[in-house]
Amino acid sequence: MDIQTYYDKMITWVLSSGLQVLLIMVLTFIGLKVARLVTRRMFAKFTSRAKDLEQQKKARTLGAVVRHAFTISILIIAAMMILKELGIEIGPILAGAGVLGLAVGFGAQHFVQDVISGFFILFEDQIRVNDVVQIAGKSGLVEKVNLRMTVLRDLAGNVHYVRNGQIDVVTNMTKEYSRYVFEIGVAYREDVDEVMEIIKEVDADLRSDPAFKDDILDPIEILGLDQFADSAIIIKARTRTKPVQQWRIGREFNRRLKKKFDERGIEIPFPHRTLYMGMDKKGEAPPVHVVMDKNGTSS
Repeated sequence: MDIQTYYDKMITWVLSSGLQVLLIMVLTFIGLKVARLVTRRMFAKFTSRAKDLEQQKKARTLGAVVRHAFTISILIIAAMMILKELGIEIGPILAGAGVLGLAVGFGAQHFVQDVISGFFILFEDQIRVNDVVQIAGKSGLVEKVNLRMTVLRDLAGNVHYVRNGQIDVVTNMTKEYSRYVFEIGVAYREDVDEVMEIIKEVDADLRSDPAFKDDILDPIEILGLDQFADSAIIIKARTRTKPVQQWRIGREFNRRLKKKFDERGIEIPFPHRTLYMGMDKKGEAPPVHVVMDKNGTSS
């Protein structure tokens, strides 16, 4: 084959199949842009119509998954069309892919497990973007979730990539609403009823603050005297907040409660120990000798 003949064939291919390949690539690029634009606008519309934060989270999460599925589908179709224009038979490739897929399937069990688990996690609405969850021994804010993997970022900024197949138990701390549980310790000498009234006062003051009232859903629920600890009596209470706001509300409540306890003279005890020397049958206890050094320290 001389150069002229080769050149003529190249020109013929470029003007026929080459233009088809170029057209397919252009249409693929346009299709990807359109798919992203449509899914973004569609789910943005759903998000704007959502009545609460939970529905907005669900819409954003499903939008990302649908957009990813559209992208993969368009690329696969485009690749098959380009192979056909290049003169490569698709049938044998698909048959070979089936055999190869069977072989790879034995080594891709984790991948299949991840996809199936991810499907049910999304279908059952267990995890959404911007939830705070604990999964596979890791906890943090959900930044991304798809059929294969869930991406978390913890409080320290560390990013955890968790395969969905590793998720056995999902602890969602921001599903629909959140709670903050208080375990408030005071000295044994304090009046429990008085302490409970102070807790209610602090809660009422916090709920009247414009910076916090919109995030608190209910008045504080005082569960009562929970336990007699070694150095304190523990009063348990809890408050219900909007999702992800429980820690912010809890920290501010603790700050105000500490100030209120200081004003009222309520003691927040530190661990201490009482020594009991014992008594004999006559009701007498052995003497305890205390020696003070020059620094005022007893021994």
